[in-house]
Parts: sequence; C-alpha cells; structure tokens
Amino acid sequence: MKKKFVALMAAVLMIIGLTGCSQTGTEKPTQQSTEKITFVLDWTPNTNHTGVYAAKELGYFKDAGLEVDIIQPPEGGALPLVAAGKAEFTVSFQEEIAAAITSNSPLDVVAVGTILQHNTSGIISLKEDNILGPKNMENKVYATWDTPVEKAILKQVITKDGGNYDNVKMIPSTVTDIISALQSNVDAVWIYYGWDGVATKVKGLDTNFFSFKDIDPVLDFYTPVIASSQTYLNQNEDTAKKFLVAVAKGYEYAIANPEEAAKILVKYAPEVDLDIATASQKYLADQYKAEVKQWGYIDQERWDNFYTWMFENKLIPNKLDSGAGFTNAYLAK
Repeated sequence: MKKKFVALMAAVLMIIGLTGCSQTGTEKPTQQSTEKITFVLDWTPNTNHTGVYAAKELGYFKDAGLEVDIIQPPEGGALPLVAAGKAEFTVSFQEEIAAAITSNSPLDVVAVGTILQHNTSGIISLKEDNILGPKNMENKVYATWDTPVEKAILKQVITKDGGNYDNVKMIPSTVTDIISALQSNVDAVWIYYGWDGVATKVKGLDTNFFSFKDIDPVLDFYTPVIASSQTYLNQNEDTAKKFLVAVAKGYEYAIANPEEAAKILVKYAPEVDLDIATASQKYLADQYKAEVKQWGYIDQERWDNFYTWMFENKLIPNKLDSGAGFTNAYLAK
C-alpha cells in the first residue's frame, strides 16, 4: 500500500463531528444513546484497515454504543481535521505526527495505538534487476516521492550497506500500481510488503525485497498508527477507550480469521481484489500484534529512538521529549 507523506495544511473539508442521538424504546421508559465517531483513513481501503471494518461489520462498535463513519482522507491530509475536532480518529504515521507536533503551528495530535507492530516497508524490484540489498540500488532507477524523510531513510540504508546514495537515479513518481511500475522504466519502488509485496506474488511477479528495519533497527518505526487529538481524549476518555477496545476486537478477529476478514474488507470496498486481500490478511495476521500480547501497544524506546534519529537528521526542528506524540493509556487493559 502506498504511504502518503502529506503536507501539513489547513483542512478545507468540514466533516460533521461528534454528535449525539437518542432512541427511546416503546416498552421501556429508558433512553439509549449512540455516540457518533468519524474515522478517517490514510489512503484507499486496504488490509491495514480491516480491523476497523470488522469492528463495524461484526457489531463491536454497536455493542459499545458507537456509530462509526469510516471515510477516506481529504487532499490536505486528515491530521488537521482531527486537531480541529472535525474528526475523532484517523490513520497516520509516526513521522507524520513528528512533523505535525514540531511545526511552527503545532497540531493537537497524538497516536493512541499502532496498527502493525513493526515497519513492513522496504524496497521491491524485479528479480532480474538483481537488487539484493540497498547498495545494489546504485545506477538503478528509483521512483521517489521526493520527500525529506524518504530520502534520509534511503541514504541511511544505502550508506550502511556500503553503497553510494548519490549514484541512485531518482525520478519523481507517485506509483499507484506497483505491478505496472515494476514493468516500466522503474527498477525499484518503496512499498509496504503486506499489500504491494503480497500483490506481486499473487500476480506472479518474481521480485526481490529488502526491509528497512532489517538494515537498521532505528528504522523499525511505527507505521501506520491510529491518532486522535489530546483535547478530544481528555474530554471523551470513556468513549475513546470504548472505541479502541472495539477496534482491538476487530483486529483480533482478523488475526484469527484472515479469510473471513478479507471478505469483510471487500464487502465495504468492492474495488479491492479479493485474492490480494486474502493473501494480505494471511500475511498481516502475524504482523498486527507480532510478539506483543496487546494489539496497539507502542514501545516507548523504539518510538523515542526514531524521533531522535529524525532530529539528528534535521527532519524535525527540535528534539522531542521522551514519550512525546503517543500514549498507550486508552488501549484495552
């Protein structure tokens, strides 16, 4: 799946925020309320999002008294919407949150749980191009988003592997179809293996892939994550916890039932290829929680290490305090 390094800008899309509605039974005088939540994706629906769709489909949100609207992001990104109180939760990335909270006009955003335990992104290429590791990207054509974080990560892994970053042929390109891109003049593309890597296998392409986290542990950052605003969390602690408990149940279902979970995703997003979704769900079943016991848990040391790396590489203007930008406080205990 394609990661978006979105520009931090004022949101131009106004979304209906948290409202309440009530329903009165005909036989009992009690009133039952449903709280509405807007959840903004980071990209088109894919298996990173399955747990949220499963929670909706299987009634986990309803059982918690929640009505959740799942929407795709506006052009300017979802974090400004969350910070402004126009949406309650969104999918984001650790590096995006760092930029948001260290900008000249810091956004009120915080990660409340990680969707995957480890960074599954890396570089994919056709096997015939013989790119077995970062140094083999020299003199090859790489499709770049042309962003500072992306380039710093590539320079880190290529240099650590003994290669010369300056010898990589970079061409600006926003790849939306990995299969077509690899069969064009592009030799190497940054992907998330859980979607695009799996897709190449399903479609029968012979590829090589290396993961950033396997080259340097500091690049095992959290991506993607679920984010909210601290203001919303402070004012709606119980609702936030109920939402994340239901979401965790959705991901636990996807872990235990990958084939059925894939069908749920495709039900809500019929444009998604079921074969790819199913293969992806089977791969991600081992990635949602990996070695930890609790879905969503963020390790502070790993989180802090990546932010220190970002500061040292001049990707953010100031060094962040330990633990800045995330909290585990709203996850199920």
